Amino acid sequence: MRFEEMRVGLSAERSRTVSEDDVRRYAELTGDFNPVHVDAAVAAKSRFGGLIAHGMLSAGYISAVLGMDLPGPGAIYLGQTMRFTRPVRPGDTVTARVEVTEVIEAKRRLKAATTCRNQHGETVLEGEATILMPEESG
Repeated sequence: MRFEEMRVGLSAERSRTVSEDDVRRYAELTGDFNPVHVDAAVAAKSRFGGLIAHGMLSAGYISAVLGMDLPGPGAIYLGQTMRFTRPVRPGDTVTARVEVTEVIEAKRRLKAATTCRNQHGETVLEGEATILMPEESG
């Protein structure tokens, strides 16, 4: 989308079902092999009672919405605040949502509310993103 099309209230979302393989591959890519993510026996004894996905995996789904849908290709993800509010487990379907809350014309930037919810509608992540829109090329 072009910067001129941006307005408060625009939103987009994507959903993905998290698999144990997704969690394992994320651990391999990042080196984060915390047992609550990859060791079912250890995770069963944790406060979560079983395996949970890395919180940043859900955050990555927000990045996908920003980079592919709203505002889309060419947008630059400048910053993100976030709070993880519930665990995500393998088998959960996470819906990442981005909603424009502010358009900063002088800097070609957007502020957006970012949330991820599970298949029960429970919020698992909430925060705010700052996005830079590219200059239009002729």
